[in-house]
Amino acid sequence: MDVKLKIYFTDDTGTQFMGIGVFWLLQGIKKNGSIRKAAMDMGLSYAKAHGMINNLEGHLEIEVVERRRGGDSRSGAVLTPAGEKLIALYETYQNRVKAFAEKEFADFKSSLQGIY
Repeated sequence: MDVKLKIYFTDDTGTQFMGIGVFWLLQGIKKNGSIRKAAMDMGLSYAKAHGMINNLEGHLEIEVVERRRGGDSRSGAVLTPAGEKLIALYETYQNRVKAFAEKEFADFKSSLQGIY
């Protein structure tokens, strides 16, 4: 028996705007310098990835990805300082929540031994 958590953030209406998929996408943009390449690595369409970023930025009201348009020398994307900070904070938060949940689940499993 094990516990699995799915951590994501929603707005007041319950609309999801940040979760592990967005986190992986942002990490991919940081690694590849491209939304398109990050999307391809995840098996997403460019339109889906672009929509995920727009959704995130709209909810947070900050720019997390700087998009560059034009020829080869200006194309691509990079994380803004806010985007860099966001992925660092999200990773730390996710790790802390999962560590807490695993400890609590271990206690729960120990408690179950007395009921059967």
